[in-house]
Amino acid sequence: MKDNVHALALKDKHKSDIKVLVVAEDHHQRMAFSDTVRSCGFQLIDCVSRVQLQDKLNGYAAAIDIWLIDGDYDDHMATATTTASKAAAVLVGFSQAPYLNEAQQYAKWQRKLKRKLAQMLALPLLNSAVGSPTYKNTTYKNGTDDWRYVVFLGASMGGPSAVKEFLDHLSPALPVSILLAHHFNQTMIGTLPRILNRHNDWRCRLITSSQRLRGGQCFIVPIDKQIVCDSTGRIILIDQAWEGDYKPAIGQILKNTSDVYGSELINIIFSGMGNDGSQYLDLIQDNDSQLWAQDPSSSACPSQPQAIIDSEYCQFVGSPKALAEKLTNYIAERAADASSDSFIVSDL
Repeated sequence: MKDNVHALALKDKHKSDIKVLVVAEDHHQRMAFSDTVRSCGFQLIDCVSRVQLQDKLNGYAAAIDIWLIDGDYDDHMATATTTASKAAAVLVGFSQAPYLNEAQQYAKWQRKLKRKLAQMLALPLLNSAVGSPTYKNTTYKNGTDDWRYVVFLGASMGGPSAVKEFLDHLSPALPVSILLAHHFNQTMIGTLPRILNRHNDWRCRLITSSQRLRGGQCFIVPIDKQIVCDSTGRIILIDQAWEGDYKPAIGQILKNTSDVYGSELINIIFSGMGNDGSQYLDLIQDNDSQLWAQDPSSSACPSQPQAIIDSEYCQFVGSPKALAEKLTNYIAERAADASSDSFIVSDL
């Protein structure tokens, strides 16, 4: 980021008036950057290599607002972006783009770049598929599912009562699909759906085969087999034991889901013993996923949510009821924002 004042000033510009210059050595990377810039509605001034930039820099008549630079930010680039153009924002060294024939991977890369641009400019990253603040008939990824957000719950000792209280105060009509990883006794895990289903309309069930996320449902991760989620909403069951001491591995699932669902993932860690869930938090910060925790004072076993709070990445702390209310309000705010005129539109 260059200058917060200059970057924030871009909010007063129409997106088609924001001028972007791309500098990258690799032709494919230049094309991917250019494609993303155009899909955001920005004005692409040029897309060049460093050698081409040296010959053309003085020829750019319009001031450049944003530089996307794939490579080192050396003295030459620093001079170009400050003295020559007085750019408001500079993004350096973004990850290599997948090829266009890798559609899902390329779409994920492009969404991550758009989230980064929105974060740099302090602007909302919105979804063009959502036209009004309603929870019905929401589509996501493949255009058929009735969910938009994934809510990942991690729990251990004292978790069943906390998670049940959370579900009791959360409407299954919300556009969410819940994934629950709970450290539990293998012989007793089959009783967990019955415990959580009581006195609410959520449909809780143990994952016994590969399937898809669904709105109004809470999928319980098995203890003896690993799962992986993909960008189409599939839960893929792998005939392989969890690694490490925690089964299922909350930290491993949290990282996988954050990498896949990014800003449309809400992670909540409930009562439990140990620190499972906090291992990879420093690696997923660019994904813009939400991270919340149960208030340790309301937890039967406070060490697991306390580890999340101590990481300093936690964004909200509350009782199970307060967490349900926070989630409801958070989704309503996102839906309301999506119905207003957006600055950057993502094609999730």
